[in-house]
Amino acid sequence: MQKEWLQLAQQEVEASIRALPEDVRAAANECPVQFETYAEASQHDADIDEDTLGLFQGVNRLDPEPDSPELMPRIRLFLDNILELAHGDRQQFCREVRQTWLHEFGHYLGWDEDEVSHRGLG
Repeated sequence: MQKEWLQLAQQEVEASIRALPEDVRAAANECPVQFETYAEASQHDADIDEDTLGLFQGVNRLDPEPDSPELMPRIRLFLDNILELAHGDRQQFCREVRQTWLHEFGHYLGWDEDEVSHRGLG
């Protein structure tokens, strides 16, 4: 993954967080985001589908505190898959990063797939 796309994705997530209401922004800052490629991730985690754009892992805000490091919340964005979906278009890439991050952030807030979709994040 080229550094340019990584920086663009980081900037897009940061801008998305800044655009949230203050109380929601605080929640967003609690959940780290990892930017990686599917190719890298699949070497260590064979359970990820090859067309996955993003993934929330760990406990959500409604669950009790995690009792082990692997349950710590995190959002993973697979930039190579997002870039492929965007067909290399910079604006589309930014939209997909934002949409994917917001979708996974919804899961961190405790929303299931139906609620995430109902809120327009699916």
